[in-house]
Amino acid sequence: MIQSETLELLEWSRLCQHLSTFAATKLGAVASRHLTIPTSKNLSEELLAQTKEVYELESRLNSGLSFEGIQDIGDSLERAQIQGILAGDELLAIATTLSGARNLRRAIDNHEDLVVLTSLVSELRTYPEVEQEIHRCVDERGQIADRASQKLGDIRADLRKTRSQITQKLHNIIQVKSSALQENIITQRGDRFVIPVKATHKDAIPGIVHDTSTSGLTLYVEPNSVVPMGNQLRQLTRKEEIEEEAIRRQLSEQVGAICPDLERLLLIVTTLDLATAKARYGYWLKANPPRFIDIKANEKITLRQLRHPLLEWQHHHEQGHAVIPVDLLVQPETRVVTITGPNTGGKTVTLKTLALAALMAKAGMFVPAREPVELPWFDMILADIGDEQSLQQSLSTFSGHIRRISRILNELGRDVINHVSTSSSLILLDEVGAGTDPAEGSALAIALLKYLADYALLTMASTHFGELKALKYQDERFENASVEFDDATLSPTYRLLWGIPGRSNALAIARRLGLNPEVVEAAKQEMGGANDEVNSVIAGLEAQRRRQETKAAEAQKLLQQAEVLYKQVSEKATSLEEREQSLKEKQEVAVQQAIASAKGEIATVIRRLQKGTPTAQEAQFATNNLNQIAEKFTTPQQQKPKVGFMPKVGDRIRISKLGQTAEVITAPDSDGELNVRFGIMKMNVKLTDIESLDGQKVEPPPVKQTRNTPSNNVTPPPEAPNIRTSKNTFDIRGKRVADAEIILDKAISEASGPIWIIHGHGTGKLREGVHAYLKQHSRVKRMEPAAQADGGTGVTIAYV
Repeated sequence: MIQSETLELLEWSRLCQHLSTFAATKLGAVASRHLTIPTSKNLSEELLAQTKEVYELESRLNSGLSFEGIQDIGDSLERAQIQGILAGDELLAIATTLSGARNLRRAIDNHEDLVVLTSLVSELRTYPEVEQEIHRCVDERGQIADRASQKLGDIRADLRKTRSQITQKLHNIIQVKSSALQENIITQRGDRFVIPVKATHKDAIPGIVHDTSTSGLTLYVEPNSVVPMGNQLRQLTRKEEIEEEAIRRQLSEQVGAICPDLERLLLIVTTLDLATAKARYGYWLKANPPRFIDIKANEKITLRQLRHPLLEWQHHHEQGHAVIPVDLLVQPETRVVTITGPNTGGKTVTLKTLALAALMAKAGMFVPAREPVELPWFDMILADIGDEQSLQQSLSTFSGHIRRISRILNELGRDVINHVSTSSSLILLDEVGAGTDPAEGSALAIALLKYLADYALLTMASTHFGELKALKYQDERFENASVEFDDATLSPTYRLLWGIPGRSNALAIARRLGLNPEVVEAAKQEMGGANDEVNSVIAGLEAQRRRQETKAAEAQKLLQQAEVLYKQVSEKATSLEEREQSLKEKQEVAVQQAIASAKGEIATVIRRLQKGTPTAQEAQFATNNLNQIAEKFTTPQQQKPKVGFMPKVGDRIRISKLGQTAEVITAPDSDGELNVRFGIMKMNVKLTDIESLDGQKVEPPPVKQTRNTPSNNVTPPPEAPNIRTSKNTFDIRGKRVADAEIILDKAISEASGPIWIIHGHGTGKLREGVHAYLKQHSRVKRMEPAAQADGGTGVTIAYV
């Protein structure tokens, strides 16, 4: 009783109506409007998994999941089960539903990673042979087709022939007796063909009068010569009806034989459509999937930027005010939250928003809050919100509240009544203890909240009683919250402040609204100075809270600016690398061209020497030319020397700049030059320009360091702090392990520091696959789970 009353107070049926607008079929819309709340956590998690996978599938498909052709065939199946004969359009609806269900299964089977949906449609039987038989016998208008049977085809051929004979006979009569007719047309009365005859000329065309016009001036006559053919037409029509009925009976019997499977098909299709409606509603709400937590495992309720779904709908479709989100962050030890603040400040809306979020999570829907969305699975959600006054039942406001609270306590269950354990219930109380003497109401509210702290998982209560604010400082299971109030505008801001009780603003509001100052001062004296001190303390806390929020906003802004700068620097670095690579390629091309040109000029010199007997002067001249060519075309190259090679007289060496092999004539001098000979030519070369035939470079002479020479052992700069940004954070939730490895491989290859990998908890398979991949990757030094504030074990940090 109280649970259904709670749903009514929270306007759950209105939310379901909004949900139904996202359904694709009539079945899904009906199921959405009558959405039931699961009674077990396992069922809620199953429904939530369906919604998640449909959401993922819809994001992959260009046009979303299609339910085309699926109709509500429930009534037809019931009649077929009791051997009723279905009409042609009913049979056609069954065939299109079978086709639509098969297309649904095909769309899901193409995505093997969607385990829940694949398992759901695995039991789907679509009977293509029944569908084909229906389409063979029934056309797209729902009429039995000529091809349904040979007998029906013959009957309809005779019908067409007889109709043609009748119309031909009547046309002949019209041509002969046109003066006796009102109009030269052929019409029908019932199933008989007639012509309109003037009442004054009724004897001109003998026959049967089937109808008369309203004025009595026209008689609709079937001429006697046509009557036998009309009788024959009626007989053929009756035969056609009998044959059509036989065909429909045969098809209905086929449908009746598979009714259990078709009912199962309807259930699966409705389940899919309902999950699709939830996914599309969640997408429209910009909602996120919830995770059910265990408060006993020291997990806290996290609902950041939570929005009321009905107010969101009102804002978008009914030109309502913009929705102001609230943050609900409840520590695991907290059992009771008291919300204080002015009237119309949003206390009741906060209670309803939390309740609807819990109900949506239980029903497998996404919650309109920022990720992560974490809340317990409440076995009961009970509320006392609003006024239950009744003149007929002689109930005051206080009496109405007490009766409803009594029903709530009774619903807490046998365990609570017997003081056995704590019920996993969410209790919402609006203006607890109101409607009676303030002293007694306050005492009753304190006793009630302490009782609920013992026997309910979480209670959230709004109140004006100042005594309830002090419970937090007496019992760690209590927490204060308040709705913010703007003293300048004398209006609430609808923001929820945690850890700060609300101030009493009645006297300030009264003064601003023009109440006699003497009355206000007298009221202050009646209250004493303690209240002013409390309000001052609370005002100080609120100001400190605002300063902290301002600093947090500034820090967030700085972080965003840092991310922008990081992106710009990264882009510039990439551009410089690409430019450097381009210059290297151009330089390499220029070097190759220079070498080719140098070889050509060297060949020219050698050919000139080979034309006759060279003299010493000509040889020296050629040597000088070669040296000039070497200096002209040589580009300095940094080579990694192979230590240990030093040329000796008589060694064969390679001149790398010229690409020639030569013989050492003299040992290197103090300037590092030696004389070599190749062919008939001699020239001086430097040690740095030669190498051994196996590619070894000459060991460079040791550099003498003076005492004042600074050491090369420079202390490396300290490692930059690890900062998480959007650039080094990768969200792979919902991916297969193989797809995730591709993403991570690219991320690791481009990373210059740690990366944050969001894989979530789920079944744990994705996390295991990611950890196995990171362990075998050569660039990953180590990995560790993120801090609790960064996602805990649902996020892994890999140090690259």
